[in-house]
Amino acid sequence: MPIASLAGTAAAALLFTAGTASAVAPPLSNARVVAHLDLTAGQLPENIALGPDGSAVLSLSGSRQVALVTPAGQMKVLATLPGAHSPSEQASIAGLVRAGDSSIYVAYRSGDADRNGIWRVSPTSPPQRVAALPVGVAVNGLAADPLTGVLYGTDSTRGTIWRIPTRSGSPEIWSSDASLKPGSSPTSYGFGANGIKVHKGAVWVSNSDNGTLLRFPVRPGGSAGPVETKTTGLTGVDDFSFVDNSDTVLAALNSQNEVALVKPDGTHSIVLTGQDGLQTPTATAVRAGTAYVTNAAYFTQQDPNLLLADIDLP
Repeated sequence: MPIASLAGTAAAALLFTAGTASAVAPPLSNARVVAHLDLTAGQLPENIALGPDGSAVLSLSGSRQVALVTPAGQMKVLATLPGAHSPSEQASIAGLVRAGDSSIYVAYRSGDADRNGIWRVSPTSPPQRVAALPVGVAVNGLAADPLTGVLYGTDSTRGTIWRIPTRSGSPEIWSSDASLKPGSSPTSYGFGANGIKVHKGAVWVSNSDNGTLLRFPVRPGGSAGPVETKTTGLTGVDDFSFVDNSDTVLAALNSQNEVALVKPDGTHSIVLTGQDGLQTPTATAVRAGTAYVTNAAYFTQQDPNLLLADIDLP
């Protein structure tokens, strides 16, 4: 996920529309943009977590807001994280995850040692930093282990995975495997490990520059097992999600302005494009027959939005 250069603290109203689909492919259908966000206010959706009722919690990078969008289309700003001390600091937020205890965690990226790290967001209390990370470590994707509550975060520019306790202990690098590193070709844009999920006893990670989806088993002692490449050819892959409890993946292809469906055998197909309303897709989520896609408009610079589509898998 590219770091946004736009900043602002003003909240903007969301305009909900019933968009029309024009290029959506099976098993997706009925693609529609349901929320248009404010580009100039920095409301650039980086990541998404779903509530039991189908509501969506979004991290809005440039405005540093965490916002709740209800199924009825109403938005409520849950929290605004601190702003930068100077324009050169470029404070922003990125990965977001809802843990098993319903806590919401968000990655705050800053050059300030007192702010950089992982913050907990609550609708009833001010945001609180729960894990400090060294200045220069910019966590991008964020995932939670539902059994232990431990968080895992990707540092895209350094190509590492961090293990981040939220109750006791200190963050530590969990893996710096070569498969996580950014590419070195002239067409690379300096992002390696990006999206991340914990799924069936393993940590899954996308590498944007390499276009790969990787699986690291979690060993009994908690360390990272040997990496397995699950698929290749996902050019510009950002964050992703699993469809229900299967190994089928819905992946946002950031630089391509597409969403891909990746089958368990590694084959994949494009199921959404810019014709459906995509605007630099950054993350996906799936629940109860509905696919959600956040669009930050980093490259298009037009219409950051939240897009929904129906998904029907056998």
